[in-house]
Amino acid sequence: MSRARDARKSGNPAVRSAAQRAAAAGAPPRITWRNWVGGARLRTLPLAVAPVAAGSGIAHMVRDFSWPLALLALAVSVFLQIGVNYANDYSDGIRGTDEYRVGPARLTGSGLVNPKRVLTLALIFFALAAVAGLAAVIISGRWWFLALGAVAIVAAWFYTGGKRPYGYAGLGEVVVFIFFGLVATVGTVWLQTDIDVQEPWIAGTGVGLFAVAVLVVNNLRDIPTDRLAGKRTLAVRMGDRASRILYVVCVILPFIIPAFYALAVPGMVLVWFVLLLVIPAIIITLTAKTPRELIIVLQLTSFAALAYGVLLGIAFAF
Repeated sequence: MSRARDARKSGNPAVRSAAQRAAAAGAPPRITWRNWVGGARLRTLPLAVAPVAAGSGIAHMVRDFSWPLALLALAVSVFLQIGVNYANDYSDGIRGTDEYRVGPARLTGSGLVNPKRVLTLALIFFALAAVAGLAAVIISGRWWFLALGAVAIVAAWFYTGGKRPYGYAGLGEVVVFIFFGLVATVGTVWLQTDIDVQEPWIAGTGVGLFAVAVLVVNNLRDIPTDRLAGKRTLAVRMGDRASRILYVVCVILPFIIPAFYALAVPGMVLVWFVLLLVIPAIIITLTAKTPRELIIVLQLTSFAALAYGVLLGIAFAF
């Protein structure tokens, strides 16, 4: 009952209204499977798939593609993404950051779920990522990947966890670019082949910029509430206008890659179709006045990132 009372006092309107409706009905609010699925933040999963798709296409290009290793790389990336989402839910919730949040209730911040349960779920997905990574290492014989995997899990946790989370200091975009761009793409290629080419780094840059764009627009939406919570994201530091410009830059620069490879790789023409998602997202970002509009941009950008990674991989592969 204490969690229910906390929820009714929450600064989050979504949490408060849910608790009030349940209280009016004479029963404490209940968490359903939809809440747990929502905590996984499935709309962010395209960012985990895109670099693996691009990297696997490059591995195919050099004739060293491996289905088992590609699928294990995908499992590592997806499990890490889900793990970091639950870890963020836990860390933001126990800090009270989500009390200022306007939007769908978070598991921990709502006060309706024991924080330890959310933390346990985060650790389970980190463990699943570790198991998938270990299997990939055993198959490939590249034991140094164990160190890389450990660093990735540590980076995932300290995004919002620990005493001084780097996500609260405006460094989230840098780390997202490194791990969901360069590391995930290059790592997928190196897991499958010893052939050294420049394409993984180039593709990783493009995919990483889309990942940064997703985080930028997410934090752009949350500027007012993050300021109240003392969360100094890059968007809070730069301000509204500069963040919108940064978003546009991040979703336009990746198209330098298909332009550069246009003559050598005819399949790059497919990548230009991603602009059908990017252009509307840019227009909405530059004109948006409400958080709801920026949520639409977030969805469009996530799908654009997925399409970009997949089509880039197909172009390189064939």
